[in-house]
Amino acid sequence: MKNDRWVYYRDVKPEDQGNGVVRRVLAYSADVMAVENTFSEGAVGALHSHPHTQITYVVSGAFEFEIDGEKHIVRAGDTLLKTDGVVHGCICKEAGVLLDIFTPAREDFVEDL
Repeated sequence: MKNDRWVYYRDVKPEDQGNGVVRRVLAYSADVMAVENTFSEGAVGALHSHPHTQITYVVSGAFEFEIDGEKHIVRAGDTLLKTDGVVHGCICKEAGVLLDIFTPAREDFVEDL
C-alpha cells in the first residue's frame, strides 16, 4: 500500500494487536502514515516512545491519555500531539477509535519501507 493514492478501507487488513486493540495501516509514504486503532473498553496502549512525531485524532470513544507524565481524558474530536521521543500511552474508558498520523512513517508497522 506504500504510495497508493487510493486506499479503500475494505481492502485494509486488520491486525490484532492483542488485549482489545486492532490496528489498520491506511495510506502512507516514507514521509507520513495514517493508522487507525480500534480499542475495546479497558484496552491499554502501554507507555512507550518512538522517534516519530505523532498526532492522534479521537474518532470515537473516551480515552485516558498520558503524555510526558500528564494525564487527560479525551473524547471524539480531540487531538493530541506527541513529539518524537516523548513517552505516551492510554487506557480506553469507552470503546472507540483513534486515528494516528506519524511522520516519518512507522517502518516497524510495514515491511516495504
